[in-house]
Amino acid sequence: MALSFTTAGESHGPAVIATLFGIPFGHALDTAWINAQLKRRQGGYGRGGRQNVETDVVEILSGLRRGITIGSPLTLMIPNRDHRIDKAPDLPNVRPGHVDLAGVMKIGSRNARDVLERASARETAARVMAGAACQSLLHDFGITVTAHVLSIGGIDADQPYGEGLRAICNNPGEAVRQRDGSNLYTLDTSNDDAIRSTIDQAKHDGDTLGGSIEIVATGLPPGLGSHNQHDARLDGRIALALMSIQAMKGVEIGMGAQAARTRGSEVHDSVLLRDEPHPRSPFARGSNNAGGLEGGTTNGEPLVCRVHMKPISTLMNPLPSVDVSTGRPAQASTERSDTCAVPAATIVAECAVAIVLAQALLEKTGGDSLEEARRNFDAYLSSLQQFEGGA
Repeated sequence: MALSFTTAGESHGPAVIATLFGIPFGHALDTAWINAQLKRRQGGYGRGGRQNVETDVVEILSGLRRGITIGSPLTLMIPNRDHRIDKAPDLPNVRPGHVDLAGVMKIGSRNARDVLERASARETAARVMAGAACQSLLHDFGITVTAHVLSIGGIDADQPYGEGLRAICNNPGEAVRQRDGSNLYTLDTSNDDAIRSTIDQAKHDGDTLGGSIEIVATGLPPGLGSHNQHDARLDGRIALALMSIQAMKGVEIGMGAQAARTRGSEVHDSVLLRDEPHPRSPFARGSNNAGGLEGGTTNGEPLVCRVHMKPISTLMNPLPSVDVSTGRPAQASTERSDTCAVPAATIVAECAVAIVLAQALLEKTGGDSLEEARRNFDAYLSSLQQFEGGA
């Protein structure tokens, strides 16, 4: 069965739920890692009061026996402490930048509460559960996915393909520890104070800030994804996973938009023979401008992508709007919200990419059990060494 997932739950409903279908039998699920990712998602400078209410700890409802996956749907749940969906006040004053207006027009409601409860970024807790479970599986194959903040509010913490990428490629585990040492989730902390000051000023002004995130996957073999159909191309699938995260407005892979302004001879990555055997591929590249993907397929280099997040729509100093229950001008509604959620979104983006990569990995390996998938994976890696230049 192909790996897929669904999420359920409202922002102030009883719980947030993720269900993964197609996780093979025999994987020792790292629930400590899932909880660590949930905690990271709740962290980060600029978060609002909701994070002081909730303590996200995963509960496993199905698919696990004695800590081992059994091949049935894996259901993960977080109870909402702030469970007040029936008592929460109506919100007829729609917020610019949010789905409020389009949503109520779509369903015929006069109350944005009917839309925002599901549209809320609280849903990303479910995607983090699903993605962290996929990261747990990827770790069994030596594949890691790590994200970090590139910029917030127009202040750069790092550049694309900068020191952060090099740190992740050199030692992903150490890079995670270093990133977690900053409450902005940056790998270069030299501008952290300036970024925090900018967030503080935005909060004082009743405003919000966005930013940019880089996601890096290491340990990938060539050949995940496919060129055969548009919906099998890994770059498109990654773009969908990232763009579907609340407040995301743009995705880049590799050089991204810069490639459109650069000659082909400076964009494409030369192919080289390795001087020494390598467990993933007998070929090396002179650069990695493609970001590890060519023709929708991994090429053995680290996967490098970026996602750009707009400022959150809920402003404490609200913009002019309309009360859809009366049709009269009004100020936009305010809900308890964040000034900046870019650090938290870093973890969501990391998990979103992990889901896509786990899907592509299992498509390549097949198998009903982890042992079978691992055996097929090892055989595939061995076959790659038969190419010219292999050991």
